[in-house]
Amino acid sequence: MKRIIIFLITAALIAGMVGCVPAQYNLTISSTEGGGVTTPGEGTFTYDEGEVVNLMAAEDAGYRFVNWTGDVDDIANVEDATTTITMNDDYSITADFAVKQYDLTISSTEGGSVTTPGEGTFTYDYGTVVNLVAEAEEGYHFVNWMGDVATIGNVNAAITSITMHGHYSITADFAMEICDWYDLDAIRDNLGGSYVLMNDLDSTTAGYAELAATTANGGKGWEPIGSLFVDPFPFGIVDPVPYTGVFNGQGYEIRDLFIGRPDEDGVGLFGCVGEGVIENLGVVNAEVTGRVYVGGLVGENGGTVSNSSSAGNVTGEWDVGGLVGENDGTVSNSYSSGGVTGEWYVGGLVGENDDTVSNSCSAGSVTGYNTVGGLVGGDWGTVSSSYSTGNVTGAGSVGGLVGVNHDGTVSNSYYSYDEVLINGRNIITIGALSDEDFEQWLANDKVLDINEGLSQEDGYYLINDVNDFKSLLAFGQDGALKFRLENELDLGDEPNFYIPYLAGEFDGNGRKIANLSFSFDFISQVGLFGYLASGGAVTGVNAENVNITGDGIVGGLVGQNDGIVSNSYSTGTVTGGSSVGGLVGWNEDHATVSHSYSAGIVTGRWDVGGLTGGNGGIVRKSYATSSVTGIGIVGGLVGWNDGGIVSDSYSTGDVTGDLHIGGLVGWNNGSVSNSFSSGSVTEKSYSGGLVGDNQGTVSSSFWDIETSGQATSAGGTGKTTAEMHDIATFTGAAWDIITVAHEETNPAYTWNIVDGETYPFLSWQSMP
Repeated sequence: MKRIIIFLITAALIAGMVGCVPAQYNLTISSTEGGGVTTPGEGTFTYDEGEVVNLMAAEDAGYRFVNWTGDVDDIANVEDATTTITMNDDYSITADFAVKQYDLTISSTEGGSVTTPGEGTFTYDYGTVVNLVAEAEEGYHFVNWMGDVATIGNVNAAITSITMHGHYSITADFAMEICDWYDLDAIRDNLGGSYVLMNDLDSTTAGYAELAATTANGGKGWEPIGSLFVDPFPFGIVDPVPYTGVFNGQGYEIRDLFIGRPDEDGVGLFGCVGEGVIENLGVVNAEVTGRVYVGGLVGENGGTVSNSSSAGNVTGEWDVGGLVGENDGTVSNSYSSGGVTGEWYVGGLVGENDDTVSNSCSAGSVTGYNTVGGLVGGDWGTVSSSYSTGNVTGAGSVGGLVGVNHDGTVSNSYYSYDEVLINGRNIITIGALSDEDFEQWLANDKVLDINEGLSQEDGYYLINDVNDFKSLLAFGQDGALKFRLENELDLGDEPNFYIPYLAGEFDGNGRKIANLSFSFDFISQVGLFGYLASGGAVTGVNAENVNITGDGIVGGLVGQNDGIVSNSYSTGTVTGGSSVGGLVGWNEDHATVSHSYSAGIVTGRWDVGGLTGGNGGIVRKSYATSSVTGIGIVGGLVGWNDGGIVSDSYSTGDVTGDLHIGGLVGWNNGSVSNSFSSGSVTEKSYSGGLVGDNQGTVSSSFWDIETSGQATSAGGTGKTTAEMHDIATFTGAAWDIITVAHEETNPAYTWNIVDGETYPFLSWQSMP
């Protein structure tokens, strides 16, 4: 009986357990052509009743997911490639795919049409190869296909094809054919049109005598396409009527062009180009004369000039270039040859560059009065991967590559200073390379390898001797490079050698570079480093016994500073015309001069300062002991503080001049604070013990009325020598100052003073 009862109980338990097991169902998954199911895969899978199964379908290239088909009642979203299905039964489902279709929209410009497949919007399957046929009207020429052209077989062919891999919009571009001088002259009737040159134009081509010869237009020759007027007061363009279309020369040339318009502005084959394009065009054997904005191809360019050239003679007054007079757009892959003559802003390729010049060159001789360069006269923009080979002659601000680099950028651009003559001499200016390096650069597709000459440590290239220092001619334009001086250098055997351009960082490591000498009064932006670019830095450099004579923007350490100068000094003699400083010629508004000083003799005409000739940036915690002489805007520390900041600085040198003379600052229209001067001030008019002329602010600053010989100043407070030695004078003005004993300094404060015995001095310097 017990056995029977146990058996019955066991059977009941088993039956109960079987009743708790959930039902299971099969899910069969497949897909159509064009994709697959990646989750959970394809085939048959078994799941418990009620289980939620993730589904993910992936399309092949050229296909799109359409929907799930079959037993889809329990699929969350049948139109979503990523969704779920709840298993409540046996199901069979399929991921459905279809070929993608794309729209092709076709149009054309004036002068022709697309005959195959036509114009409008057409729909094609993915991968379809669509034939394209464009036909030009009489007098017009097919140029190219524009728009979404990546899969067009040949964008320059009127008969070609496009492969449909997406939605595309394309346009057949047509241009009016230019076959003679009459056609070229007619461009001025539609300055926004597109044109294509079909052949060379020269003195034998129809229309030359009437339009482009020396006897045409009353002896003025060719009338430039697109015009402008330059108002000299103030100097600028007035009411331009520019060319804004596209002119494709197709590699043909316009020869024997004569323009004799010495009293007109915007002179060239094209006088003024707005947002237009001039490409693939050569101007050969041209004689072009104008007044302002004069170029062999374009007088004033605000658009794009590419793959073009000019050969001939170009003459003007301002902004005169062999190819382009003034560039406010882009000049690329172009060159010029022949003679260029002007007065101001004269360049072998471009007279004045305000935007971009790249991959271009010039080979002609260049002659001007001021701001004269083998490639570019004055640069406010960017010059890259370009070069010049012609000789340059000028009275001031002359350069083998660039006359003056005004706040611009020069990169990977050079000339051979062994071959190019500047006023008959081989002189280093911006872009100078030895002939060996220049030829190697050209042969290596405009690349030089710094690792072939310099070793590297901790991210710095090491400068061990003068030959290493010379390598900065080749690599100073690269803002990514850093250099560190390992030994003291003597430049006594290298007259007229300096580094004209530095874009990276130079760490002098507190070592001396002695006996720099330079004496060319027609070269601007001169110093141990002529131009320190924005982002560049010179730190810990001790330039001793410099003897420099230049034209303008001349400094003992840096000519023009657009970067950072710190913990450095310069001693010696600095002479120039305008913007002349013992340490820096002109300090721009882009970063700073700090913890630095100058000592020696500084002589110039205008904007002359013991530390910096002009300052538009920041001068702080610095001083000058230099004697300073000039004509006007002369200061013991800064000549012209042009919107800049001078703080916690001082000067002790004597200052002599005629107009706007100050012991600290000659002319201030910035701010001066917590500073002083003690040198004598000798002048004729508009002078002051601290500031000669003040249009800005001067606060908490002083001058010594006894040693200066000046009882008045345009700013600051005059004190006796005893008061200038009294710490109370400065604590009362909230200076950060502390008393120290002789031979001691306290770096926790900006200023130190031996109370009752010395003027304040900066805590980073040795006690005076």
